[in-house]
Amino acid sequence: MAGNSSLFMTHLLITGFIDIRLTDIIDILLVAFLLYELYNLLKGTAAINIFFGIVAIFLLWKLVSALQMKLLSEILGAFISVGFIALIVVFQPEIRQFLLLIGTPKFMVKVRQRMPFLNFAVGKVTNLDVDPIVTACRKMSANKTGALIIIAKLNELRQFVETGQILNARISDELLMNIFFRNSPLHDGAVIVLNNEIKSARCILPVSSNKKISVSLGLRHRAAVGVTEKTDAIAVIVSEETGEISYSKKGVLIHNVSPSHLKNFLDKEFN
Repeated sequence: MAGNSSLFMTHLLITGFIDIRLTDIIDILLVAFLLYELYNLLKGTAAINIFFGIVAIFLLWKLVSALQMKLLSEILGAFISVGFIALIVVFQPEIRQFLLLIGTPKFMVKVRQRMPFLNFAVGKVTNLDVDPIVTACRKMSANKTGALIIIAKLNELRQFVETGQILNARISDELLMNIFFRNSPLHDGAVIVLNNEIKSARCILPVSSNKKISVSLGLRHRAAVGVTEKTDAIAVIVSEETGEISYSKKGVLIHNVSPSHLKNFLDKEFN
């Protein structure tokens, strides 16, 4: 009888103080995931100390609230509510970088690997006529003409298209070669291809800050890596110094490929 009474009291204590639902577990996991990604983003910067300070104050506020220490709870609560706006200003670059991180191909691939039920398509990539691009790259490689061709997928790259000269011209190897000809006013910058059209030339792209990129590579290769880090686009590069053909996908740069290799890769990606 005493044993049953003890078990009943234990059960009553557990159900009275620990009422865990499935949504609570999901909530904890999502918060932990967001904090982990935020920590990785801020790691190695001066902002990491501020981040730990905010977490410490928030946990202290929750503790004093649970202990019903009303005065201290009010003070910490007012500090957190007023300081939230100030934190947005202080962390503006980090918040922007975090939001960009969520939309990058690498981040989406990781999420889909961990949660297969999110593996859905949001659109369809148009079949690409790869022959003009491959032919132009082969000829420019032989002449050591530098080139940077960005081929858009689901992301139409409008923010980069608008930085250049709008063309909306049917893609052809002759047009690509004329654009990247050394004396052409459009040769400096990138060409953006979308739906078998050259949407824009002389476009300005973000430069990657990845320290693993060789110091011997110039801004053309860094821009190719930069745009593929932040979008689902494919970048094709022809080196002006060596004539070497390279391409970049998801921030990974593949060096010194043959025209046939490039054709097979583009066919696999777009066709």
